[in-house]
Amino acid sequence: MKLTESIACSLVITTYNSPEVLDLVLRSALAQSELPCEIIIADDGSTSGTKMLVDSYRSGSTIPVFHVWQEDLGFRAAASRNRAIARAKGNYVVIVDGDMLLHNDFIKDHKQLALKGSFIQGSRVLLSQEYTHSRICAKNISVSPFEKGFENRKNALRFPLLSRLLALKTRSLSGIRSCNMSFFRSDCLHVNGFNEDFIGWGREDSEFAVRLINSGILRRNVRFSALACHLGHPDNPRQSLLENERILEQAITGKLTSCPNGIDKYLIE
Repeated sequence: MKLTESIACSLVITTYNSPEVLDLVLRSALAQSELPCEIIIADDGSTSGTKMLVDSYRSGSTIPVFHVWQEDLGFRAAASRNRAIARAKGNYVVIVDGDMLLHNDFIKDHKQLALKGSFIQGSRVLLSQEYTHSRICAKNISVSPFEKGFENRKNALRFPLLSRLLALKTRSLSGIRSCNMSFFRSDCLHVNGFNEDFIGWGREDSEFAVRLINSGILRRNVRFSALACHLGHPDNPRQSLLENERILEQAITGKLTSCPNGIDKYLIE
């Protein structure tokens, strides 16, 4: 049996009070050539509009769509992802942000590139805020190198064979982004998921990657496959970045493989 045939893929989408954008992302997630086994919305405390949107998709979807909500106590992406991954039924997890449009072969590519002993770091196309607004209005979910408004068009090129050849294992931390990442759920649990000491934007994804790498789960950069488009929006506040970088540095210098404040609190025995 091929590895891809044994993979059940859970798609986790983080969000916070952006139902119009999430609507576009969900449209792209449900238009996949190979659907995930489930979609889990990791909601960092949105108001009722997001729940109403997810409920509308749940009623008409051919796959399970779940809404995992936590109280709004500030930017807590780590806790939000942990709650969602703890609930995941798939043995393989793809995580994206709620502002990432997915190419229609996005899930298929992640599954085909999955490899024991590694996690995948995907790339992204950047879309301007102006064109993001027009896409929301037009419900345009296309991810193609011929689309308007792309700032790094090469990231919209899809060459699966070349992608596989280039996806070599590395210990590098440069450019780690959880907006397009995948891993075996068991590897995530082994390092106790994301570190919930991270409050505010930044570096929780890099610290997670550090502990995976220290555990022998190496990074593989994926280009020309698993394509996704990052919708333009204002930057998140970064007042917590200095403290978050301190926590990241502790994981690096201490060669940590786990964290005490992680996913285990949500797991059901």
